[in-house]
Amino acid sequence: MNPYEQKRRWKYFLLAFAVVIASGSVFYTSYLVKKIAQSERTRAQVWAISMKQLANTYDNDFLSYVFAVRDSLVVPAIVTKANGEIQTTRGLDSTRTYIKLDPEEAKLSKKKYDPQYFQDELSYMKSQHEPFKITMLGEPLLVYYKDSALLTQLKMFPYIQLSVIAVFLLVAYTAFSSSRKSEQNQVWVGLAKETAHQLGTPISSLMAWIELIKEKFNAENDPLMGEMENDVKRLEIVADRFSKIGSKPQLEEHSVYGVVKEFVDYFKVRVSNRITFEMTGNRRLMAGLNIPLFDWVLENLLKNAVNAIEGPGTIKVQITGNKQKKLIFIDISDTGKGIPRSKFDTVFQPGYTTRKRGWGLGLSLTKRIIQNYHNGQISVKDSEVGKGTTFRIVLKTMRYDKEAKV
Repeated sequence: MNPYEQKRRWKYFLLAFAVVIASGSVFYTSYLVKKIAQSERTRAQVWAISMKQLANTYDNDFLSYVFAVRDSLVVPAIVTKANGEIQTTRGLDSTRTYIKLDPEEAKLSKKKYDPQYFQDELSYMKSQHEPFKITMLGEPLLVYYKDSALLTQLKMFPYIQLSVIAVFLLVAYTAFSSSRKSEQNQVWVGLAKETAHQLGTPISSLMAWIELIKEKFNAENDPLMGEMENDVKRLEIVADRFSKIGSKPQLEEHSVYGVVKEFVDYFKVRVSNRITFEMTGNRRLMAGLNIPLFDWVLENLLKNAVNAIEGPGTIKVQITGNKQKKLIFIDISDTGKGIPRSKFDTVFQPGYTTRKRGWGLGLSLTKRIIQNYHNGQISVKDSEVGKGTTFRIVLKTMRYDKEAKV
């Protein structure tokens, strides 16, 4: 199984497991809330009954028992007449009162006259629970109550708990991801520089052998020797590419069309003549490029296009620009086997490949070169299985060359 496919399955599994844990936490808390709510409703009913008994009994011993029961029930409640007039309250702010007090009495009791507070509390209680009906001294009354502070906090607990866990996991994931990327970058840099170092000796030897062949066989003007020299120079460029990985390359202003066309002309004579190349676009677009690294990008994309074509086919390169946004678009299209839409992002991950002997590093390096070194973007613009794929490179233009021919 592809390692990225396995990684994706693990992500789905862990996500499903997290959903199960979160659902279980919310469900169990909801179960507890429901049980406590039933208990509080019973306590509110008992409190209402105790209020009724206080008004209808004269037995001192029984009154003491009723007072004890009433005082043990701390559910916030308000008793009103049928017309909504407040008669008494329980478990609310003790520093406020709904009864008009004269200044001296208010000073002694240290209570603030605040009827709006009680009306707000009453409205909230009405929205939470249906009232109880009791009769005291022949007058019907309504008992409203609301959830206790403990029950309210318990309702919010699972969401607060899950939020804290989510923040912790996000911070931990970000830290570990950053550390992992840093390690990957160090591996990339070390591998690239070692590769450049290892290539140096055989390239120098090849150059010497070519000069020796020219001299010994008088092949100075032989076209085959010219092509061999071009390939050796290409090896030098490859080594130079690897040596630049890990350091900030120098970007110089170049004609995008000219750079791309030069590489396409070099590349197309080294592939099957059953594949045709078409190139169109605006020749006036200028951008900051590091040619050895940018050629590497083109090489990876064109090689992938060639490998995707099974038999005769066409590779099209189109260069366009958006003058207002100062962007350059390079679209490389092929008539190959295409990429499923679900793999559009996966193809840029290290190790992803559809070939048996591929390392899966080409598109990963391509993305790294475009994003990290050229401040651009690369993506799969469009693809359809069996019809072909279009990759798009987006670069920032430096200016339009008015003297260049379109």
